[in-house]
Amino acid sequence: MKAFAIDNYKGDLTAREVPDPTPGPGEVVVAIAAASVNPLDAKLRDGEFKAILPYEMPLILGNDLAGTVVAVGSDVRRFKIGDEVYARPDKSRIGAFAERIAIGEPDMALKPVSLGMTEAAALPLVALTAWQALVERARVKSGQKVLIHAGSGGVGTVAIQLAKHLGAIVATTAGPDNIDLVRSLGADVVIDYRKDDFARRLSDYDVVLNSLGPDVLEKSLSVLKPGGKLISISGPPDPAFAREIGANWIVRQLLRLLSFKIRRKAKKQGVDYSFLFMRADGAQLAEIAKLVDAGAIRPVIDRVFDFDETSAALDRVESGRSRGKVVIRIARQAPVEA
Repeated sequence: MKAFAIDNYKGDLTAREVPDPTPGPGEVVVAIAAASVNPLDAKLRDGEFKAILPYEMPLILGNDLAGTVVAVGSDVRRFKIGDEVYARPDKSRIGAFAERIAIGEPDMALKPVSLGMTEAAALPLVALTAWQALVERARVKSGQKVLIHAGSGGVGTVAIQLAKHLGAIVATTAGPDNIDLVRSLGADVVIDYRKDDFARRLSDYDVVLNSLGPDVLEKSLSVLKPGGKLISISGPPDPAFAREIGANWIVRQLLRLLSFKIRRKAKKQGVDYSFLFMRADGAQLAEIAKLVDAGAIRPVIDRVFDFDETSAALDRVESGRSRGKVVIRIARQAPVEA
C-alpha cells in the first residue's frame, strides 16, 4: 500500500510502498478514506517528543482518520467488515497517512452518520482534546466562564462548540479575519489579539484552555479566579503527565523542571495547572458522534488535499494560516463536502 513516512527525525515526508497491515487480536484494519493533519504531526516529525514518545523508523505520520473496516482480528466484538468508522489511533500506533491502518478496537467508533468521510476525519484528535479538557478534566458546568485561546484553530473550533453545549460563557482569542467564524461557533466574547490584551479585558474565569506559547500561558493565570483551572495542550508537560506515560527517572525530573515555573506561579495564585496530551478513546468518540448528529458540533475544514499532496497539507498546517482542519483525501471515492 502507499504511505507517507519519514526515515529520520526532521527528515522529508515522502511517499513509499509499505506492506498492508494485518489485524492482530482485538484489532481491525481500516481502509482509510480521509485523514486530517495536526500540528502534532510536524512536532513528531521534528522529534520534539522523542524523549517521551520514541518511534521506530521509518515512521508513517497521521493521527486521525475516517474509513471503512476491511478486516477484523480475533476477539473483536463491536465492529464488522463494512462499518464506517473514525478514530484517533493510540499514540504508539499512529500512521493515518496511508491507505490502510490496523487499529485497536477500543480506539475507534462508528463515524457520525450525518458526516461524510472527509468531514469525519477532521474530528477525532481535536474533538477528543476538547472533550478531555472540558468534560473530563475541567468538568465544565452551566454558567461557568471558559476562555479558549486560538478559537479558529482545529481544537479551538470544536472546543468553543463543546463549551457552549455544556452551558458555559465562552471567550476566545482570534485574528480579525476569523472573528465572524468564532462568533458563528458560539463564542460570547471575542478578543482580537492584534488589538486587545485578553488579560486586561477578562477576569474571574473558571477555565482556560491554552494552545499557544509560554507568554500567553503565564498571562492566562491572571484571568482565572482562585480554584480555576489552566489546561495547556502546548506544554510544558508536568509531573502528572510523566507518571501517566510511565516515564523513567531522568525524563520525570526533566518534565518537573520544565513545568516548575508555571506550576509555582499557578499555586501562588490558587490556580490548578495541568498539561494535557490527549489519548485515544473510542467510547468518547461515540459520545462525540452523538453530539455531531444532534447538531451541537460541526467540523470546520480549511482545505482538502489529495493524497499525493500530503506534504503540502502538512506545510499548510505549519504555516499557521489554516482555519479549522486540513484534511487529506486518501480514497478516490471519498467525497469532498461543501
